[in-house]
Parts: sequence; C-alpha cells; structure tokens
Amino acid sequence: MTNTREMKFESPSFTTRIKGMLGVDFYRLFHTPMFYIFLAIAAIIPAMVSAMTQMPDQNGNTMEPLYSNVWQIIAASKSLYVIEGIADYANMNMVFIFGGIMVSIFIGHDYKSGYVKQLFTTHAKKQDYMISKTLVCAFAMACMCVTYLLGGTVAGLLVNYDTAVNVGSLVIAILGKMIMSLGWASLYTFLNVIFRKYFGISIASSFFFGTGILIIGVAAIVENLALPTSFLNMFLYGASVNANLSSNISALVICIAVSVAWTVFYNFLGTRILSKSDVY
Repeated sequence: MTNTREMKFESPSFTTRIKGMLGVDFYRLFHTPMFYIFLAIAAIIPAMVSAMTQMPDQNGNTMEPLYSNVWQIIAASKSLYVIEGIADYANMNMVFIFGGIMVSIFIGHDYKSGYVKQLFTTHAKKQDYMISKTLVCAFAMACMCVTYLLGGTVAGLLVNYDTAVNVGSLVIAILGKMIMSLGWASLYTFLNVIFRKYFGISIASSFFFGTGILIIGVAAIVENLALPTSFLNMFLYGASVNANLSSNISALVICIAVSVAWTVFYNFLGTRILSKSDVY
C-alpha cells in the first residue's frame, strides 16, 4: 500500500512577513548614501542657523542672535500654535521637513527601480508594505533627530549660548519629537502612495505638509476666532508643539497617542488605496 502524503503549504504568518520586509528595507536604507546624507543635513542645519545669527550686518555690527539658550535650537520654550518669530520655528521640527523629502526619495526608488512590481508579484500584502515603510522611515527620521540634537548642541555651545534648562522637560521634548517621527513617517508614506507615479509631486506634497503651513493656518484662524486650541492636538504639529522646554509627562503621552493614531489611520488608508489601484 502506498501512503499518500499531502503537502500543506501555509502562508507565512504576519510576524514572519513583516520581519522579512523590514530586513529588506533596513538593508536598503543602510546601503544607500541618501540616508547618511540626510543625517549630515540634520546635523548641519542647527549649526548653520546658529552661525548665521552671529554674522555681521552691512554696517559691520553683529546681528542679534535668534536664541539665548542652547536648547531653544532643539525645541520652543513653550507651546506655540501660531509662530511668533523665526526662532519658534527653527528647531527640531525642521527635521520633519527634510525627513519628508528623504521618505519621498526612498519610496520613489521602489517604483523607479521596479522593486514594487517584483514585490507585489510575489503576493506580498499591501498592508505589510505600508507598515514596513512606515517603521523604517520613522527610524530614519528618529536618527535625524539624534544628529540634529548633536549638531544643535555643539553649535550652541560654540557660540556661547546659555545652557540652563529643566532637564526633565528637555528629555521629554526630545523624546516627543522622536516619537512624532512615527506619525510623520506614516503621513509621508501615505502621500507617496497617492502620488507614486508623480515623483516631483510626492516630494512637493511632503515638503508642504512638513512645513506645517496648513496647521499654522488653522491655528491662526482659531486664534482669531478666540476658540480653544486644545483640539489642534488631533494634528501632528498640534501634538508636536507640546514637546517643548516646559513640557511634562502629559505632553509625552499626547505625542504617543497622536502619533499612533495617525499611524493607524494613514496605514489603513494607504493599504486601501494600494489594494484598489494599480500599484505599478
């Protein structure tokens, strides 16, 4: 009697699939010069901002510095929904602008190189693609926050800014900005899925949202109407402004909650778009 053995082929588990995609995406991230270029840009930005404030004007007089404290290069002194000056804007939030451009280039290469076609031909799930790209890009942006911190600190010390700070609030501000990288990465991944066939538009859209112009505009309208600004925490910049030099633990909780909520929301929408359209 011949025993017939039936071979059962089970699809890989979610954990196995994600590990595989993350492995590929991290390999690609670490083996592309783009990642290291943007890390360098994130470190140079605060150094340039500090140096520019010390340049002499046309009359030979030293310009008034933007900051009086090293850590103001990292985060604003308080929660500001409407920018009162360039110094309120020129802090670690700038990482989210350049981070958006980096995400656009990283994801755009998937489509230019034909990697996406090869990937989805092997029946990779669209949800896995969104999750993997979001996590890898969030990691890259968090690394940019670290190099920004290093560059900003060194630059501030070189120009002799004051170093007094509430250490607890500073740590919360830095962690809050890094946590927001997850939310921003999900937004940028979503935008690049929408404009996947239009590389230039994807970069422009990421830059536009990264500047926070939309959120600043909404905040200005709310302020003019004398309405409470607390509901702006539903927006990414609304949560990010809570990560400042007067933050407490509640600010960190807000950043976590908003970042996770936006990640779930944008990954869901991105997955739906990829599932119902031509991904190539």
